[in-house]
Amino acid sequence: MESTRLDRWLWSVRLAKTRSDAATACRGGHVRVNDRPAKPATPVRPGDRVRARVYDRTRTVEVTKVIEKRVGAPIAQECYVDHTPAEPAVPAPVFARRDRGAGRPTKRDRRVLDQLRLSRNTT
Repeated sequence: MESTRLDRWLWSVRLAKTRSDAATACRGGHVRVNDRPAKPATPVRPGDRVRARVYDRTRTVEVTKVIEKRVGAPIAQECYVDHTPAEPAVPAPVFARRDRGAGRPTKRDRRVLDQLRLSRNTT
């Protein structure tokens, strides 16, 4: 097999959960093949670079093997080379800790808690 439809390939290598999700992403302009907007029926060949934003995650992959049927995850990973940049590390959330049995927070404690909440919501 030399080429296949883009939506079918995205579904078969498990970048999209369903073929209709892959087609919707293509129609919405969230998928590009070789830096060109792609429709669901765009042919995909080995060597093509596919950039897809599906489920709020952008993936950049290079096609190494063309398949039309959905296969297991280990086999599907052999069909592409992932060039997706690493996601930036998300800082651990800051929790306000109080000693058990310390009683109600004082006015000062509440101000500190409010500042923590505000600083966490603005980032």
